[in-house]
Amino acid sequence: MNFDLTEEQQLLEDSVARFVADKYPLEARRKLAEGERGYAEEQWQAFAELGWLAVPFSEEDGGIGGGPVEAMVVMEQFGRGLVLEPYLPTVILGGGVLRRTLTGERRGELLGRLIEGRLQLAFAHGEEQARWDLNDVVSSAREDGDGWVINGHKTVVYNGGNADLLIVSARTSGGQMDTDGLSLFLVDPKTDGVKVRGYPTVDGLRAAEVTLKDVRVDGSDLLGAAGEAWPVIEAVADDAVLALCAEALGGLDIMVKDTVQYTQERQQFGHPMSDFQTVQHRLVEMFMEYEQCKSLVYRATMEYAQNGHEAARTLSACKHLIGTAGKFIGETAVQLHGGMGVTEELRLGHFFKRQLVIESQFGNADFHLEKFAA
Repeated sequence: MNFDLTEEQQLLEDSVARFVADKYPLEARRKLAEGERGYAEEQWQAFAELGWLAVPFSEEDGGIGGGPVEAMVVMEQFGRGLVLEPYLPTVILGGGVLRRTLTGERRGELLGRLIEGRLQLAFAHGEEQARWDLNDVVSSAREDGDGWVINGHKTVVYNGGNADLLIVSARTSGGQMDTDGLSLFLVDPKTDGVKVRGYPTVDGLRAAEVTLKDVRVDGSDLLGAAGEAWPVIEAVADDAVLALCAEALGGLDIMVKDTVQYTQERQQFGHPMSDFQTVQHRLVEMFMEYEQCKSLVYRATMEYAQNGHEAARTLSACKHLIGTAGKFIGETAVQLHGGMGVTEELRLGHFFKRQLVIESQFGNADFHLEKFAA
C-alpha cells in the first residue's frame, strides 16, 4: 500500500496543522471548554470558510469529494490539539447519515447549511442497555397519519445540547436486537416532548441525555425507507471508528514527544532522566506502540477507502490496538512525569483523558477484540 499523501491531501494536512498550532494552546482550549457552548463559534465558521466541513461530501453536494483518507488527515491533526468543535458528531456522524439518505431539494438545503457552518447535528443512537451493540434499540416509532410518533431515551449524545437537529434512531418493527426494523428520523430538539439535558464530559467535550415522549414528526422527517436504516447506522459507525482512531493517533504522538522532552530536561542525580536505561526502555516501548498504531490506522484507512464495510475486521483491530496502546502510553507518560502528569496545568493529563474516552466510544478494546475474533 502507498501511504504517501497526494499534494491536495498534504495541503489539507498543513492547513489544519497550522490552525491547531495557532488556535489551540492549552490555556485557550480550557477557556473554550468552560464557555457556554464548549467551543468557539467563530472557529466553527473558520472551519467552513477553510472548506473542512465540506471534506467528506461530493462535489455535487457542494463538498470537495474527499473520502476516508481526507477525513483521517483532518481528525489526526484535530487530535494533536484536542479540538473541541463538534466535527465528529456534525460532519462525520450527522453528515454521514444525511448524505446516505437524503434526496432532492432537502438534501441540497441541509447539506448546504452544514457545509456553510449553519447547521449543527447530533446522532442520537446509543441507549443505556445497549452498551456498544448498535442493533440494540428499544426506542420506538409508530406511524400516525402522515407522520410518526417517537418514544425513547438516548444517552451520551455528543453535541446534543448544541445541535439544531437531532438524528434519532427508533424501532418501527421487529425485536430489540433485530437489525431489521430500525429507522432514522430528523427531530427538532425544540419539538414538544423532547427533553435535552446537556453536560460536560470528562475530556472537555459536551454530551446530552435526550428523552422523547410522544414526539410527533412529519413523514418527510423519516430518513430513507422505514425499517431499513441498519446499513446506514453500520456505515456511519465505521466512519466514526476510523475518525476516532485517527484523532487518537494525533494525541498519542503528542504524549510520546512531550514525555521524551520532559525526560531530557528533568534532572535526577545530576543527569537527565533520559540517561537512565530503564527510562530509555519505557520511551522506546511508547514509541513502538505509537508506530504500530500509526501503521494500522493508515492500513485501515486505505482498506476502508477501497472496500467499505468489508474492512470492518481491520477497523476492529485498529480500535482495539488504539485502546490498549492509548492506556499504555498514557499511563507510562503520567508515571514518567510524576505527579505533574495528572494536573490541569499540564496538557498531558488532558490528552490522557481524551484517550480514555475515545477508547470507550463505539466499542472499547475488549468489544472490538471479540468482533475481530468473531
